[in-house]
Amino acid sequence: MEELVKRVSERTGLSEDKAKTAIDTVVSFLKERLPAPIANHVDTALTQAGGTIVDKASDLIGGLGGMFGNK
Repeated sequence: MEELVKRVSERTGLSEDKAKTAIDTVVSFLKERLPAPIANHVDTALTQAGGTIVDKASDLIGGLGGMFGNK
């Protein structure tokens, strides 16, 4: 999770605290909307997936930052 926070912070220009808040908000949103068997694995996926999920998530959030004028 720390790697994701760092990447989101770098890609969006947000402070690490704000990046963590954004990530926590997105994760909570996903867990509320996904079917329970899948939602139960979200935290595990974020902590054990290595670079793959971190890369994809930071790309997505970085793209959102670009929409709001950040690199």
